Amino acid sequence: MRELTLTRTGRPIVSGLDLTVSTDSRLAIVGENGAGKSTLLAALAGVLAPQSGSIVTHGRIAVAEQELPVVDGRTVDDAIAFAIADSRRALDDLDRAAAELADGGRGAGDRYADALDRSTVLQAWDAERRVTTALEALGAETERTRPLTELSVGQRYRVRLACVLGGDAEILLLDEPTNHLDAQGLDFLTENLRGRGGGYAVVSHDRRLLADVGETFLDLDPSADGRPRLYGGGYEGYRAGRAAERERWEQLHLAQKAEAGRLRERLQEAQNRLVTGWRPEKGTGKHQRASRAPGVVRTVKRRQEAMDAQAVPVPAPPARLTVPTHPVRVGGTLLAADEVTVADRLNTPVTLSLRAGEKLVVSGPNGAGKSTLLAVLCGRLTPSGGTVRRHSAARLGVLTQETEAAGETKAGRELSVGQRRRLALLTMLAEEPDVILLDEPTNHLAMALVDDLTEALRRQSAAVVVATHDRALLEALSDWPRVSIGGD
Repeated sequence: MRELTLTRTGRPIVSGLDLTVSTDSRLAIVGENGAGKSTLLAALAGVLAPQSGSIVTHGRIAVAEQELPVVDGRTVDDAIAFAIADSRRALDDLDRAAAELADGGRGAGDRYADALDRSTVLQAWDAERRVTTALEALGAETERTRPLTELSVGQRYRVRLACVLGGDAEILLLDEPTNHLDAQGLDFLTENLRGRGGGYAVVSHDRRLLADVGETFLDLDPSADGRPRLYGGGYEGYRAGRAAERERWEQLHLAQKAEAGRLRERLQEAQNRLVTGWRPEKGTGKHQRASRAPGVVRTVKRRQEAMDAQAVPVPAPPARLTVPTHPVRVGGTLLAADEVTVADRLNTPVTLSLRAGEKLVVSGPNGAGKSTLLAVLCGRLTPSGGTVRRHSAARLGVLTQETEAAGETKAGRELSVGQRRRLALLTMLAEEPDVILLDEPTNHLAMALVDDLTEALRRQSAAVVVATHDRALLEALSDWPRVSIGGD
């Protein structure tokens, strides 16, 4: 990419970016929600044209987006076939060339050598096994005839991620790859990326993943000149570089404010002299007496105009997630479940009870039934076994695992996935629920906001149930009671 500018709704969100992603790249892309991370990946993938600048791509690129469209009729096997198409083609060419070589066909030796080279580079003989291993490790659907439309958002993402990690691509573009992974899946993702022979660019809010796999960091957050910043030295190098950049920006802005103040004083002094009939010292020429003060005014104004043209913007404050607290107006047990199960979805009976202010973490591997449990607790799903009791006066607030564009309105579609997630969370909390049920609440949230969310959950007077795989959030809430479903 050279001098790349990307826009959203006519507003530049990435400006003046020079970036090369190669098979040696271990790139982490970070920034606040709405900073342009997903938009940049789309440009890298070639599916979004830049407003200005240039993008040149070579080689095999695979993308795992935050939101995956569903194509009717496609199956898991179709997704696999697409991911390893180059390997299958190389092996077919190798078989064909071998047969021609055995028949003594002209040029068959060269064609065989070429097909062998391509198969070796692609490690084509291992392609099927790589994808199968990834599907199993990520807890993805392994039944190849299963239509993708029958899978949940998380299941579809894991299928796609497995195909990307096990497929033929030389460069991977991964957008929030940890969102739908349990502990086993997170470990596999980390080890796969660390051991890859190719390059990747990853967008993630998971600080542990970034620390484990990021060597170079591209920061899209606001800067003094509006351009993205590139930091080496891994996660710690990024944090130190970002802090130093912030300090330089603040110092530059303060210096400019001080200079502006001095210019205003000089301009005011010169104007005052003109108004009060200022006269120069004796011996000064008539022309100089008439023009010196206006000349000072013009000089100061020129300096002011030059400084305004190179104005340093006010350093943008870090993004914060401000969640007001509210009193709970009902007492007693607000929510309770007794031996609750759901056929084929929640096979481990769950018993729990929550009073105002009580907190609970629900953990377990993918497919164990965490989301199903929350759906039962809020009344969106009827249990097959057991009972659920909800206080008749208690207000429930629910955040599901995935957030749709707000009402599918134009305004909702123009927000980034992370911005929609933050809006859904704050809208729900603004209704002052007595019981809060959160399914993977940190999905798509920028790193800086996860700490704010954690603190807000601790301060809540409402009862809170959190189902999550997020390692940072689990550590932060390690002192909360925990219900484990299906084993961790």
